[in-house]
Amino acid sequence: MTPEPTTTTGTDDDTSSPPPGCPAHGRGPGGLHRLYGPEAEDLAALYEQLREEHGPVAPALLHDDVPMWVVLGHTENLHMVRTPSAFCRDSRIWTPLIEGMIKPDHPLMPHIAWEPICSYAEGDEQLRLRGAVTGAMATIDHRSLRRYIYRSTQHLVNQFCERGSADLVGEFAEHLPMAVICEVLGMPEEYNDRLVQAARDMLKGSDTAIASHGYVLDALQRLTARRRQQPTEDFASHLVLDSAQLTDDEVTKHLWLVLMAAYEATVNLTANVLRMVLTDPGFRARLNGGQMTVPQAVEQSLWDEPPFSTVFAYYAKHDTELGGQHIKRGDGLLFGIAPGNVDPRVRPDPTAHMMGNRSHLAFGGGPHECPGQDIARGIADTGVDALLMRLSDIRLAVPEEELSWTQSISSRHLVELPVAFEPKQQQDVMAKPSHKPLPPPRDSRRVGVPAAAQPEPAPAAPETEEPAPQPGAWQRFVRWWRGY
Repeated sequence: MTPEPTTTTGTDDDTSSPPPGCPAHGRGPGGLHRLYGPEAEDLAALYEQLREEHGPVAPALLHDDVPMWVVLGHTENLHMVRTPSAFCRDSRIWTPLIEGMIKPDHPLMPHIAWEPICSYAEGDEQLRLRGAVTGAMATIDHRSLRRYIYRSTQHLVNQFCERGSADLVGEFAEHLPMAVICEVLGMPEEYNDRLVQAARDMLKGSDTAIASHGYVLDALQRLTARRRQQPTEDFASHLVLDSAQLTDDEVTKHLWLVLMAAYEATVNLTANVLRMVLTDPGFRARLNGGQMTVPQAVEQSLWDEPPFSTVFAYYAKHDTELGGQHIKRGDGLLFGIAPGNVDPRVRPDPTAHMMGNRSHLAFGGGPHECPGQDIARGIADTGVDALLMRLSDIRLAVPEEELSWTQSISSRHLVELPVAFEPKQQQDVMAKPSHKPLPPPRDSRRVGVPAAAQPEPAPAAPETEEPAPQPGAWQRFVRWWRGY
C-alpha cells in the first residue's frame, strides 16, 4: 500500500500516531498493527482483531514497518489467487522494494527476492515452467509411492519401537517427508540425517543456514548433472527431458522449490495430524468407531492448522478494489491461509468438523496452486495410518498443555510430540508377500487411552484342527496395497 498522509492507512505521517495512553499506543506509523514483535506473539488473535477493525482485507506492517495488506477473507483470498490479470507474485513491481524501503538484511528477503521459477513467473513463461513441473508430477505412480511411504514408516518406527517412547516430530515427522521426497526426485541415496538437519537448519534461519543451503543445493546440482547424462523414470529426469527444455539451472531451482516447499508443508501437516489423533477425544472416538478415517483427519488439520499460515506475497498489477479496500498498483498483499480458513462467513463455528471438505486454502489456488498436494496428503495419511497400526496403544507422554510451537508469519511448527507405548519388536520392512494368513486386526481400543483403563479382551476360543483359510482376493489386495 502506498502511504497517504490523509488516510489512516499511511505509514509516514507522524501526526497520525496515537498519543501515549491511547489503546493503540505501541502500534506502528499510522496506528497500524505490526505483524512482528510483541504485538504479534499470538498472530491468530491479531488476525481476528484486524478482521474486526477493517473487514476481510486489512492494512498492517511487516518487519521494519513495511506496509502490507493482509487478506483475511476466504472469498477475497480465492479471488486474489485466481485473478492473474490483477494480482501476480512478481515482487519487482512492489512499491516498497522499488522505493528502497526493503533493506538487504530484511528477515523476509528469502520470500521477497524474485527468482526465475514457476512460482513467480507470469504468462507464457509461467506456463512453460509450470507445465514442466506438472508434467513431471503426472508421471508419479501413486500406488507405488504409497508402498514406499509405508515401508519408510516401518523403517522409522523400527528405530524407536523397542524403546517404548519417541518424539514423533524429531524422529518421525521431520524424517518421513524427506525420505519420500528424495525417492520422488530420484536421489534416495542422498537421504540421511544430515540432509534432514540441513533442511531444518535453513527453515529456522540459524547461523549455519547458509552452509546448510550449500549442502542441499550441491546435492540437487549433482542430481541434475546425473540425470542429464543418464535419465531414468524419476521426477528429475522428467524435468530434464521435458519439451520445455529447461536449463540445468532451471532444473536445479525447481528441484529446490519442490524439495523445500513440499518438505516444510508435509512436516507440519504430518506433525499436526499426529497431534490431533493423540489429543482430541472426539477424533479418537471417531477413528476407532469407523466414522473418521485418517484422510479425513488430514483434511480437518488442513482447515484448523494449515502447514503454511500465510504465503508471502501477491502484488497488485494495477489499481483495484478487494474486500472494500482500495488497492494501489504496486501494493503487496499477504495470502492469508490460516485466517481465511476461519472466516466466519464460510465457517461460523470454527470448532465444527468439516467432514472431509477440501475447500480450505491450505494448497492455494489459481495458476500457483500447489502441484504436489496429493503427495503431501499421501505422506501424511499413509504414514500416520501405518504408525497407528504398529503402535496401537500409543499415547501422549506429557500433558497437552506442555506442547509448544515455534511461530513465524509464514508457519507454525510443533517443536516436539513426545509419546509412549508398550515396546514392540522390529519388523522386516522389505518382507515379500506370502500366502500366510493375515495378522489379527488392529486393536480397536482408543488411541492414547492407557492400557489400565481399557477392558480385558474376551477369552480366546479353543483351537481347532481345521487348516487356516487362504486369504481372499480382497485380503491379498489390502496386503499388496500396504506393501507387504
